[in-house]
Amino acid sequence: MPALPLRPLRAVRPASVLVVAASLAAVGLGPAAAPAAAATVPVGAGSYSDTRPSGTSGPTTNTGTPVKPKVTAAAQGKPVPTNDWWSSLAFQRYGDNPYSTPMYGHPLTYQAVSGGLEVGYPTTPAIVGEGRQYEFAHKRDLTVGLTGLNSPDAKADAWSDWTVTPYWSDGTRTLRTTIGHGMPFVYAQGSGGNARISTAGTPSVFSDQGNVLGITVGGHHYALFAPTGADWNVSGTEITAGLGGKDYFSLAVLPSTDALATYRKYAFSFITGSKVDWSYSSGTVKATYSLTTEAKEGTERGALQALYRHQWLHTTDTLTSHTYVSPRGQMKVREGASFSTSMKAAPALPQLPRSSALDTARLRGYVNEVANSADPFSGATDTYWTGKALGKLAQLVTISDQIGETGTRDKLLGLIKGKLQDWFTAGGANEFSYDKDWKTLTGYPASYGSDTELNDHHFHYGYYVHAAAIVAQYDAQWAADSAWGGMVKTLVRDTANPSRTDGSFPFLRGFDVYAGHGWASGHQGFAAGNNQESSSESTNLSAALVLYGSATGDNSLRDLGVYLLTTESEAIAQYWFDKDQQVFPGSFTHDTLGMVWGSGGAYSTWWTANPEEIHGINTLPVTAANALHLGAHKEAIRRNLAEMERENGGPAVEWRDILWEFQSLADPAAAKAKWDAQNGSYTPEDGESKAHTYHWLTGLDTTGAPDTSVTGDIPTSAVFAKNGTRTYVAHNHGSSARTVTFSDGRTLGVPARSTATATGPGGTDPGTPPASGNTFRLRTGGVLTTATDGSAGSDTIASAGGTNRDGTPYQPLVYEVKGVNGTLTPGGSTSFRLAVDAGTAVGLGQQARISYDLTGDGTFDRTETYHYFATDPVTGWERYDQTRGLKSATGTLGNLRGGTVRLEVWSAIGNASSRVQTNSDSSVVVIPFG
Repeated sequence: MPALPLRPLRAVRPASVLVVAASLAAVGLGPAAAPAAAATVPVGAGSYSDTRPSGTSGPTTNTGTPVKPKVTAAAQGKPVPTNDWWSSLAFQRYGDNPYSTPMYGHPLTYQAVSGGLEVGYPTTPAIVGEGRQYEFAHKRDLTVGLTGLNSPDAKADAWSDWTVTPYWSDGTRTLRTTIGHGMPFVYAQGSGGNARISTAGTPSVFSDQGNVLGITVGGHHYALFAPTGADWNVSGTEITAGLGGKDYFSLAVLPSTDALATYRKYAFSFITGSKVDWSYSSGTVKATYSLTTEAKEGTERGALQALYRHQWLHTTDTLTSHTYVSPRGQMKVREGASFSTSMKAAPALPQLPRSSALDTARLRGYVNEVANSADPFSGATDTYWTGKALGKLAQLVTISDQIGETGTRDKLLGLIKGKLQDWFTAGGANEFSYDKDWKTLTGYPASYGSDTELNDHHFHYGYYVHAAAIVAQYDAQWAADSAWGGMVKTLVRDTANPSRTDGSFPFLRGFDVYAGHGWASGHQGFAAGNNQESSSESTNLSAALVLYGSATGDNSLRDLGVYLLTTESEAIAQYWFDKDQQVFPGSFTHDTLGMVWGSGGAYSTWWTANPEEIHGINTLPVTAANALHLGAHKEAIRRNLAEMERENGGPAVEWRDILWEFQSLADPAAAKAKWDAQNGSYTPEDGESKAHTYHWLTGLDTTGAPDTSVTGDIPTSAVFAKNGTRTYVAHNHGSSARTVTFSDGRTLGVPARSTATATGPGGTDPGTPPASGNTFRLRTGGVLTTATDGSAGSDTIASAGGTNRDGTPYQPLVYEVKGVNGTLTPGGSTSFRLAVDAGTAVGLGQQARISYDLTGDGTFDRTETYHYFATDPVTGWERYDQTRGLKSATGTLGNLRGGTVRLEVWSAIGNASSRVQTNSDSSVVVIPFG
């Protein structure tokens, strides 16, 4: 596959190099009125237009032909979820492709064609684009269809939170399939022909039970399920079955051939819908992901779901031992129609507190440079650049207030209000226009495909909502729904609508609840699937919802923002920054991504190969609302910036302020030193100001970096730590004083409409790199770490399945640490201790293998396999250690230079699962290096 497909630039800097109503009352988003017949639709004091401005375009094909949603009669008039993993099914971007481009559901991939649905399961990554991109590209294993089906197009027939039902009809035959994120099954319903599975190569049959057929094709195992009484017939690459008067059949990709019996249980429990429910309380975000099903045969109504890494790390629900490969790392299978996650809420503040170390006169001067400039909006005319200018001014409002410059504060508020009101009023040079076909609100002048491709609405509008939140903090009347708040909430409905029954806008256009992050392309029309570059501009919208909901007393909107921000925070850590180093393929040599794609990820941007912007695009805008969460992963920040400097040939120049602010989330003193050395002699990034950067860097140098291990019981709170002292911060948007309680027991009184701070003992200095050492704890999620924080947990060791696995890892738990440096201790040897428990199961034995890749090149130079440990059938932890002795060893030890240490634990014998303790001194690996 070619490297990066191109779309119009959503660039921040030009470059010649191109690398690749009633329904809403519950959430307070105002009336869900359809556009009026008149050209102008009033919303409070503002308005939008129901027709586009003269000379502008709405959604088109790539050649400029206007296009409408490609949906069935059953779906006509319903808001179509653009910007989703499957949107090319409904948004025909290419005139010669009326079906779809590849759609990445994970673990399966799909593409609609004339004969039905191509299905693949890519398990081997390719490194392309001169090593800058990894991809698990769609490759057809088989096609699900009906005999004789030759449809002129494919359409979207139905959809839910993370599933979709494509539809085919050629006048004689009709086919519907239901597919989705985390679904190992494809559920098909058809008429006019027999079930037909066409394989890419001659399949081998590993099980034939009449209506249940197990095949292997392309190295992947599939099970085909026809109605009871039917029989699959194999002829070369064609597999067919009569449906015996029924209209359903299904298939599943199997993690192994011995999983067939488990998967057969759910073959006729057809998924009919998917839904997420979220809640926020006292610093914790909980979410439940549920499937609805229909039993086509029998009474089984359960399901199998594959969880992404950001999900299975945060669930206590029981998972099976079955796993899948995906571009997001290992997926784990849940047997059940729902699962729940629980996460600590991401911190969000309107602004960092004022530091006593600030030079007020200097800061005032920096603020006035912007506030008194001839054009504070820097010539911006389109939605994106206007948004960035609004964001810059909004940061200066709160800073001006902190230093007592109320006149400047009010001047800045006036500038923001004026610009927002201009855009929020139809009929002028700037306006928002509603498209009744696509059920979307587009700002004109548009930019970067926000009109013709419906790209980036969440990026653009996040700045508007954030600026409106700062206005609302100081002027509640302005933000009333009857005034200008109604238009703010209309932008929210377009990008992050929490209602599934609003007939004017789709549910959460800008966010994929199962993938855990947003998608930028409206049409998803790429071979690599959909993509998102600036994850931080996505969280800018989520954080804006937290602030706007808090400022206006709309707790439902606030809690939506907390859910979105917290969920995407974890997705960013895993899939953009690979914080645990368990997601990116070993053959991909970069430590961060500029862009996440459905098929994988790329070390690139849409507009430049400059490393500063590749690394910086997922940090800007840096605000106390959307960036503090990044401080939870300080080692990932350090790796990220070290790579930037390697690739850049030195420190940042163009986006130095953005990257200083990013560094300060891990190493505040080092970042502040870079500011001091520059002494203000630089050009700020276009959405930044010297005032904000100085305020930010000085503030974190004073308090220390974020300590996300402690949370407050309101969303607008945060904790920082330095030299054993924690600083507790909370902002109270309410009209009466309140007490905020933190998870470590600390309380903080906060006056009305104010920010309060307090200090107390606790925490470690997050700005200091962790001490080196040779003792590594096991941590759930596949990590070996020298860190000793957190409470003990456990991981499940899969059963040996009644087969002797002595010496050969079978479905092992794998724990790794990368980038290890150390000098081999003469005469030293590996030691370990693992706390294991078989419960009451009889005849189990756990085994360990420890491997060393001395240089981090992907080849293990030394492997040590230890004799297994036979556990007793009494519940309780037992110690397994190196005294069991080596069973075998290969290679020799040497010094570690950026090396990798890996531990594998599996069941050598037995027919039941067991457990190993994690995050405890009872389960460690000690390597013989100093």
